[in-house]
Amino acid sequence: MKILITGASGFIGSFIVEEALNRGFEVWAGIRESSSREYLTDSRIRFIDLKYGNIKELTEQLQEFKEKNGKWDYIVHNAGATKCRKKSDFDTINYLYTKNFADALLTCGIQPAKFVLMSSLSAWGPVQENTMQPLSITDKPAPDTAYGKSKLKAERYIQQLPDFPYMILHPTGVYGPKEKDYYLMFKSVKQGIEFLVGYQPQYITFVYVKDLVKVIFAALESDLTNRSYFVSDGQTYTGTDFSLLIQQELGKKYVVRLKMPLPVVKAVSLISEKIASVSGKTSTLNSDKYNIFRQRNWKCDISNLKKDLHYLPEYDLRKGVAETTKWYKEQGWL
Repeated sequence: MKILITGASGFIGSFIVEEALNRGFEVWAGIRESSSREYLTDSRIRFIDLKYGNIKELTEQLQEFKEKNGKWDYIVHNAGATKCRKKSDFDTINYLYTKNFADALLTCGIQPAKFVLMSSLSAWGPVQENTMQPLSITDKPAPDTAYGKSKLKAERYIQQLPDFPYMILHPTGVYGPKEKDYYLMFKSVKQGIEFLVGYQPQYITFVYVKDLVKVIFAALESDLTNRSYFVSDGQTYTGTDFSLLIQQELGKKYVVRLKMPLPVVKAVSLISEKIASVSGKTSTLNSDKYNIFRQRNWKCDISNLKKDLHYLPEYDLRKGVAETTKWYKEQGWL
């Protein structure tokens, strides 16, 4: 059985590759030639650099692959951008590249038995801010970030394709070993300081990377198709729960917690975004990130995931933070 994992060099992608190898798949890793292979050193991995940006070249590339290797039985389309210098780049990378890929697969007649599209909870947006009820997969999405809008657009395109068996996953905040964004929180807590945004309580959700990978393969191996799911560990946390667990794991007695008013964070985000744009770089703090900070309700309903795919999370936040901290220490990140 052949499986293609795009975005394989990234944090989540490398874990998907590892699990696919453990399950005995013939694993193809879709990465750019310039991408790091630090976590893709197994000699069994085969590599392909897909030309998403040019539909003609991509179609020719896939046709050549078909003639030499047949088709992939499964595809996990994990490639995408979470940070971009220009907001229009989100649409290009997350939507247009996905569209080109799906179209080329259909043109070549090599659509897989199952195509798992990795989307995001951000594709739904702040649709339950007034009720503070968990987001439901039946809610009408209203993303307020360029990232979320691009992900939703890609989903909508995949969903309307005929004879294209898909499963769409919307993970909430994914953390674990190798992850570099939440790592900044670990680093900050180690230095004895934490910044909190806004004065109203923020309810957030997480999923440990290994639980997410477990869901991916459950989706691939299920008889179900054309379904969408939110993915979390099934629990809700407050804004300080994460940092308190990190503090305990690091053995820090004191951490100064500073609350930043939303208007201040908005101003800093816009300035940071403008500076990054002028310098030709991406900024971790930007208007999209501000909208994510502003959203107070990241609760999500995973009941259909539990029912359909028999999902039982192995990691709650305490267990996941402990394992992640251990890895960061072993690798010298902390």
